[in-house]
Amino acid sequence: MSQVIRVKPTQDGTYTVYRGTLMLVSGLTRAQAESYEASLAQNERKDQSIH
Repeated sequence: MSQVIRVKPTQDGTYTVYRGTLMLVSGLTRAQAESYEASLAQNERKDQSIH
């Protein structure tokens, strides 16, 4: 089972992307973070369809 991918705002106005409890990337704009999140989710779907 894959871990949840989520975007959370930080106090400095940027956004951080997490997979489960692991921080993947921080310091993004909201648009960048949402794009990154969508890309990860798409890659997970591809990986699951291969197996």
